[in-house]
Amino acid sequence: MEQSCQCQRTKIRSEEELKRLFNRLSRIEGQVRGLREMLQKDVYCPDILIQVSAVNAALNSFSRELLSEHLHTCVAGNLRQGNDEVIDELVEVLRKLMK
Repeated sequence: MEQSCQCQRTKIRSEEELKRLFNRLSRIEGQVRGLREMLQKDVYCPDILIQVSAVNAALNSFSRELLSEHLHTCVAGNLRQGNDEVIDELVEVLRKLMK
């Protein structure tokens, strides 16, 4: 009988990295709450769309920071250990990010 792996990969992050990422997410949450308030106040559509663009930019910035950290730690470490499969994983992640 074949057992399925219930393993889950994790990443230990430094306190500094966690703080940076949590701060970015907190700002993004505030921006999203601002969008909700704009809708409740019947703000003009283009003004809301500009704020949506700012949220998208903030999420992209968060993704870039997380990707950079991933490349410098996880990917580099795997390559040093001879695990070239991490390249295929990275290519797939980039493909999904660039949709």
